[in-house]
Amino acid sequence: MDLDGGNRRVFNRLGGSSTAAPDSSKNQKVCYHWRAGKCSRFPCPFLHRELPHPSGPAAATANGSGAPKRFADDSGFSGPALRRGPNFNNNHNNSWGRMGANKVVRKTEKVCNYWVQGNCNYGDKCRFLHSWSLGECFTLLNHLDGHQKVVTGIALPAGMDKLYTGSKDETVRAWDTNTGQCMGVINLGGEVGCMISEGPWLFVGIPNVVKAWNTQTNQELSLSGPVGQVYTMVVGNDLLFAGTQDGTILAWKFNAVTNNFEPAASLKGHTLAVVSLVVGANRLYSGSMDHSIKAWSLETLQCLQTLTEHTNVVMSLLCWEQFLLSCSLDQTIKVWVATESGNLEVTYSHKEEHGLLNLRGMPDSESKPVLMCSCNDNSVRLYDLPSFSEKGKIFAKQEIRAIEVGPGGLFFTGDGTGFRVWKWAEAVPKP
Repeated sequence: MDLDGGNRRVFNRLGGSSTAAPDSSKNQKVCYHWRAGKCSRFPCPFLHRELPHPSGPAAATANGSGAPKRFADDSGFSGPALRRGPNFNNNHNNSWGRMGANKVVRKTEKVCNYWVQGNCNYGDKCRFLHSWSLGECFTLLNHLDGHQKVVTGIALPAGMDKLYTGSKDETVRAWDTNTGQCMGVINLGGEVGCMISEGPWLFVGIPNVVKAWNTQTNQELSLSGPVGQVYTMVVGNDLLFAGTQDGTILAWKFNAVTNNFEPAASLKGHTLAVVSLVVGANRLYSGSMDHSIKAWSLETLQCLQTLTEHTNVVMSLLCWEQFLLSCSLDQTIKVWVATESGNLEVTYSHKEEHGLLNLRGMPDSESKPVLMCSCNDNSVRLYDLPSFSEKGKIFAKQEIRAIEVGPGGLFFTGDGTGFRVWKWAEAVPKP
């Protein structure tokens, strides 16, 4: 993977040498018309290449030989949590983001619009990307179209050869995982706000109701109670929780006798819509448009703590061993750790250039933990943890609102044009 500065990477790709002396016969300015891809002057008095990135002590520091500290090879996600690795210790501040000070800042990349349309004439010399991703550690397997609006949920029910996607176009689509063909479309009459699967059950949140399908028996249920859009769902302690537009978290419990889901609780405390839920360490965590995170006991369903360090909507939450990760439209990812009193405190905060929409975690091909976070600049960043050093980047035409992890090193991203299937590249054996 190329970790050099973006300017130098683009310059070298165009055939220049970062150590070559400037061409004294030309004005040392980059041609404005060349930048726009339409310079017709030959010879042109201005440069048809990017200027090399300045060298100096900072560059030497950024390209030093010290490798980012990572967790041991046997660390990996197990369900919603990560197994404890030997590099976990009580001095958490010395682990998270350790390489942040030396992290290389990459020039902002953009996918070539002409390449997308199939008619770019510049080929390898194009200064825009002819790829939907950056990074050599994963590959694109397939891009499946069909939805007319942004994909908001991706689910893979256990023991099935089908994948389900839900969208704001008010439909759920079923896909054959072997052929990639769409097997059917369900019209719901309302925008899909979220979708999850648990065992054979598929749950879909739409305005004022949660739809539940048993994918083995084809039983269909409607769980009433939500007020407004259902934005997020999670299962914990045999309860189905749903975060709703009016700020309430509703809970249902499955009754095997009646073969139905019955209302179990209503959790109130947020003042605006609940848009993210996660379960971990015998707690339910909720993120809201009111900028707060609440921790609830799964046993008593009482609120234990309210976290107010974010300054905008808390879009996504991820539980990882004793850590809680949160992302927000305030452009930060925060890492929380429990103190001796049991309360959570921020142990590290990672800043992005754009608002953040979704978090997922999984092991790469070397079983090392990777964080995937989608941003509202139509991209997904992939980071090694705990260093937060960039591992790759995925691009799309529209916002990527759904990320899901699959078996065998697969993961999925959904945007406004459909969803893509990705796979981690096989690890190269060490000599």
